[in-house]
Amino acid sequence: MDSAFEDEAEHTVSIQEYLKDVEEQELEADLVLGGDEGKECTYNNGYMKRQAIFSCLTCTPDGNAGVCTACSLSCHDGHEQIVELWTKRNFRCDCGNSKFGEFFCKLSPNKDIENVENSYNQNFKGSYCTCSRPYPDPDVEEQVEMIQCCVCEDWFHEEHIGLDSSDEIPRDEEGEPLYEDFICKGCSAVCSFIRLYNQTILASGSQKDAPVETAKDKKVLSDMPLACRSGKLENDISQSSDTISEPVSGGDSLLLGENSGKNTDSDQCITDANAPVTCVIGVNLVVASPVLECKPMFLLKNWRDALCKCEKCSEFYEQKHIRFLLDKEDSIMEYEKMAKQKREEKLQQQEGAELTMLDKLGHVEKIEILSGIADMKDELRSFLGSFDPSKTITSADVHQIFENLAKKRRRVE
Repeated sequence: MDSAFEDEAEHTVSIQEYLKDVEEQELEADLVLGGDEGKECTYNNGYMKRQAIFSCLTCTPDGNAGVCTACSLSCHDGHEQIVELWTKRNFRCDCGNSKFGEFFCKLSPNKDIENVENSYNQNFKGSYCTCSRPYPDPDVEEQVEMIQCCVCEDWFHEEHIGLDSSDEIPRDEEGEPLYEDFICKGCSAVCSFIRLYNQTILASGSQKDAPVETAKDKKVLSDMPLACRSGKLENDISQSSDTISEPVSGGDSLLLGENSGKNTDSDQCITDANAPVTCVIGVNLVVASPVLECKPMFLLKNWRDALCKCEKCSEFYEQKHIRFLLDKEDSIMEYEKMAKQKREEKLQQQEGAELTMLDKLGHVEKIEILSGIADMKDELRSFLGSFDPSKTITSADVHQIFENLAKKRRRVE
């Protein structure tokens, strides 16, 4: 009987727990929105490197448009089918363009007919993963965590990412991820060249593969020089890869570390006007992009720093539209880091504004404010001192506190 009563009892939290929960929710919102307060449409900022995007299926049921935070709050307030897409790269706000028919943006009405450089995936329709299910999924009682591919930016259920039976997601003993980014099976074809870096940037949960860093040793690449400034990878690849070594058409060959014994410029990849262009991984990706094993990839911390940036590799990235892989600021970690910095700056500005306001007040006004704060503390202390801790604080109790403060103020006046 007592157990049943406890289950039905209203859940209570302390003031400290409540404030901590509010702070965590605010921080989570800031991380998703990148510190964007949603006051101005981002259209005039052009194709932003990364920003929070929403899809309004009420206005564009085909799921072929995205709007910024400000437009989602102002122009699409009250619309029933708003899909939160978290963040998208190189995107420009579509709100009010030709895809919205006669609907115009309230914040920035003068927009191009279409943002031709925007790209859209199934997420804009509210579908995710290879199973194309919505999130949250109305047919599932408990929502499971999903993983985002850093290339196509789609989200995947762990059981649908296509791991072999012998593989597992790289995690430490506490279940924390041992990887920074994930590339899905579909995108692994165009990014299979990453496997040429072997275990330098690839995390693995497979028992048969080489061991990866543990939770106490997660400093993977922080001290490693840029790929083009090290000959280490060439030796690693020449020892670990024997599948790509035959000549290809046009006179170029896939050179896997054959120059590793030669003296090279420490600041540049190997280049010679009369010889095939080679690089730190020893493969001319432009001539023959290696299609290695197409399977999901988990990438270690700072993996972008290790990618070769020679002329030929850069050309390959351009051809495959994946040059953003070289941009460290493209990562979600950098986006969230920027959001945290903006949040700290905003909190400092608020604190500074409060102090400035207090400084501008006269002596009498300052005394009144400080006196009011002291009265509030005394009233709360008195109330909590006489309150039965086994009971729940109700809204009536809170009203009584403020009524007592008002009575005290009237007596003083």
